[in-house]
Amino acid sequence: MPLGQITLPVTFGTPSKYRTEFIKFEVADFESSYHAILGRLALAKFMAIPHYPYLLLKMPGPSGVLSLRGDLKRAFDCDVQAIQIAAKAQAASRREEITTIAAEMNSEELEIPAKRPSILAPPKEADIKQIDLGTGNLSKTATISAHLSTK
Repeated sequence: MPLGQITLPVTFGTPSKYRTEFIKFEVADFESSYHAILGRLALAKFMAIPHYPYLLLKMPGPSGVLSLRGDLKRAFDCDVQAIQIAAKAQAASRREEITTIAAEMNSEELEIPAKRPSILAPPKEADIKQIDLGTGNLSKTATISAHLSTK
């Protein structure tokens, strides 16, 4: 929920070629890598056309078209920071969710089950057979299970 609204003058351009409009912002209490986000209403008020792949914003000004270019490195750094903030917020909400679920569980459900013995036990010496590979060399044999059929 927004804390409120504020109307601020927003200016794009240079001192010789600029455009100013009053834009209404929603004030929110959350961490973000951006100080302000211009939505569709603000872009419509400026009659601006964004081109996101080129980080370019064009709008009519008093003496021609204003072309505003973004900084790719700075945009990337902001995106990385936004991802870190979102991951931190998501981790905090997951911790709260896990704590809530754990508080609702009874003590039997919280116990860690005992480790069961493995179904596949290693063969005993009596259960294996050494087979001559037919090379005439007794050191070259294969080990197989004794319970296999003769085929």
